[in-house]
Amino acid sequence: MIGFIDKSKGLLFSSIPLDNSLHHTMETMRQEIEKLDSNRFLNTAQEDLKDYLVEKYSVTPVTLLREQWYIEHQEVQVDVRHDEHRWISDRNRPVMIPGERTEVHVPFDGEPDLFYARPNRFTMNPPQALIIKNEIVLRYDSPADHPRDIRPLVDTVLSEIEQHLEWQRGMINTHNITLPSEAEQCIRQRHGRLLAQSQRIDSLGIPVRRRNDAPTTYAVPTVRRKAVPTLPPATTAQFKPEPVWELESYEAALKIMQDMALVMERSPAAFKSMDEETLRQHFLVQLNGQFEGNATGETFNMEGKTDILLREGDRNVFIVECKFWKGPKAFGAAVDQLLGYSTWRDGKSAILVFNRGTDTSTVLTGIDNTVKSHDNFKRVVNWPHESGFRYILHSNGDVNREIILTVLVFHVPT
Repeated sequence: MIGFIDKSKGLLFSSIPLDNSLHHTMETMRQEIEKLDSNRFLNTAQEDLKDYLVEKYSVTPVTLLREQWYIEHQEVQVDVRHDEHRWISDRNRPVMIPGERTEVHVPFDGEPDLFYARPNRFTMNPPQALIIKNEIVLRYDSPADHPRDIRPLVDTVLSEIEQHLEWQRGMINTHNITLPSEAEQCIRQRHGRLLAQSQRIDSLGIPVRRRNDAPTTYAVPTVRRKAVPTLPPATTAQFKPEPVWELESYEAALKIMQDMALVMERSPAAFKSMDEETLRQHFLVQLNGQFEGNATGETFNMEGKTDILLREGDRNVFIVECKFWKGPKAFGAAVDQLLGYSTWRDGKSAILVFNRGTDTSTVLTGIDNTVKSHDNFKRVVNWPHESGFRYILHSNGDVNREIILTVLVFHVPT
């Protein structure tokens, strides 16, 4: 984050403006996005790439671990030629007498280079100390015949350091809060540009030759100060745009299915004895009424059959499983079944859980624990719903082929 600095003098918070350093860090992140091989970039899940960049370019503020401090003491020869209380005939030469050296070590968490970055608020007389690895070292020499009371000095210096770190913390927090949205915006902008370029090239109808110097792998640049996050795995093979079912249509389909819950509540007698297949048909009728008959029931596809799906070409854009709640193990099997179907890169899916007689909290807890412990689980999506969840999973064998899974619980009359 910070370039060359002279650390030998021990002058803290004065080498480079922190806002310049944070701006440089943000600009370096933007440059990494632009320099990433285009196919490598397009074949990487955008959210995974954002997480990688946020981890890499976030800044960890310094926190002093005062409860872990300690001292080291040793006998040394002390130069007293500048001591005005002593008569010394020649002050141009060292005058060494027996003395002692006391070093106060204060461990800290955070990035050591921040001790040399000047926050927007600062004093004209900054504190001084040595920064050795992950410790602040305050060194005091005093003659044996006139030892110094160093505790007030230590308290003063540490107080000044804490003040500067607090001034830094506000600037760093702003940087870290802004980083995810900035990364997401830069990723989306380049993603849009590359897709537009790809479409223009495809429209020419002329085969594209891969450059001989095109990279086949991507080397992650070294980042100092903290462990280097790993760029999400992805291929550099030629990226091919795939059909995407718009999120708006996905939400509309889910809304149609959620409205069926109201129908069940208003006509409990009609649904009391229905099995999975009969309930599925009611949902299928409603979807076909809104999506021009593109939803089909009992459609066979590769490893098995699903309950409801929408297709585009030779793959699915929307898959729905309908299952009665029979416990976490059975629900986990439904998730495995769903992941066995071939989908496009941005797949959408749902599992409709019909619940008869089991406590709602038990069902919701079982669903959440089962999905989060699944090998294909990537992350939770913020989707507030009183009887449902939304997750991101990856398809079998490809972490960059993501599937949105929404789970909805329906209470079926008993």
